[in-house]
Amino acid sequence: MTQRPFNFSAGPAALPEEVLRQVAAEMLDWQGSGMSVMEMSHRGREFISIYEAAEADLRELLQVPANFRILFMQGGGLAENAIVPLNLSRGGKVDVLVTGAWSKKSAEEARRYADVAIAADTAASRYTDIPAAASWQLRRDAAYVHVCTNETIDGVEFHELPDLKALGCDAPLVIDCSSHQLSRRIDWSRVGLGFGGAQKNVGPSGLTLVYVREDLLDRALPSCPSAFNYRIVAEAQSMFNTPPTFGIYVAGLVFKWLKKFEYAGKQGLAAIEQRNIDKARLLYEALDGTDFYENRVAAHCRSRMNIPFYLRDESLNEAFLAGARERGLLQLKGHKSVGGMRASIYNAMPLEGVQALVTYLKDFEKRHG
Repeated sequence: MTQRPFNFSAGPAALPEEVLRQVAAEMLDWQGSGMSVMEMSHRGREFISIYEAAEADLRELLQVPANFRILFMQGGGLAENAIVPLNLSRGGKVDVLVTGAWSKKSAEEARRYADVAIAADTAASRYTDIPAAASWQLRRDAAYVHVCTNETIDGVEFHELPDLKALGCDAPLVIDCSSHQLSRRIDWSRVGLGFGGAQKNVGPSGLTLVYVREDLLDRALPSCPSAFNYRIVAEAQSMFNTPPTFGIYVAGLVFKWLKKFEYAGKQGLAAIEQRNIDKARLLYEALDGTDFYENRVAAHCRSRMNIPFYLRDESLNEAFLAGARERGLLQLKGHKSVGGMRASIYNAMPLEGVQALVTYLKDFEKRHG
């Protein structure tokens, strides 16, 4: 077969080709069951085996501690902006660090259920930086502190999670890790709850993963819908209502792909993290090595997953995108709110895809610079 195009979509994003082929092969008959996974009862033994393997593999990959529950939910990261305060705020105070479009949405949604204060806001710098944690304005009696650890639109990433206890804050840290989960390790000792939509590194849209410390399970507001109550969902092992079964199945295949992934003498999550570091470095070096393109994010917090960039001469944007499509480099147009270009280089993007993009960047500059 010919080489598939390199898909730089921010999400729903590319999946490993090996996983897609297995999904196609099992579409009509999963392992001799006579059923597609989409046709199975979520309480039947066939699907329960899929679910249990997926949960175990995910816990192993991310080294999720035993005192955390992993929930397979629906609604995406955007819905979690409401579900989290419904479960954790107790109608009290919530501090939010606003470093981009998604954390701004989180703050706006949480205001429906809690007293929200902005611990820091980087809007003045057009969301191109993360301020030092020591400068954050944190309230000692906050129910939790929310950060988006990778801003998909703005290209800002926390490469180290904040240590709230070192800042004198006892509130649990909530992280929206939608766009970098499974791309790197997570220091769970600093986290109370993490959540993320699946459609970046995990699987198809529709599935949401929640990692919640057990001591936070019983804080839901009385108005919290039962299907969104973390305690109820945890007690039912994510089967309180029909979960996104096909999404869980595909995610489970991705977890198995990740567990055996090898790169630079490493395996599993360590290997994919190293490849992500190398891919990002290659692309940033190409952008920084010329005045023709521009990335505006401070070097210390540049995302490994989502790399926005701009042509200095924006009249060339359409020509750039058309030429990219001709070379099989797809979905490089930036988010409508910020313009420019954006290369999302999630786990499934091979190093060869980034190399092809870098070659195109240089060729386009030679022709138009």
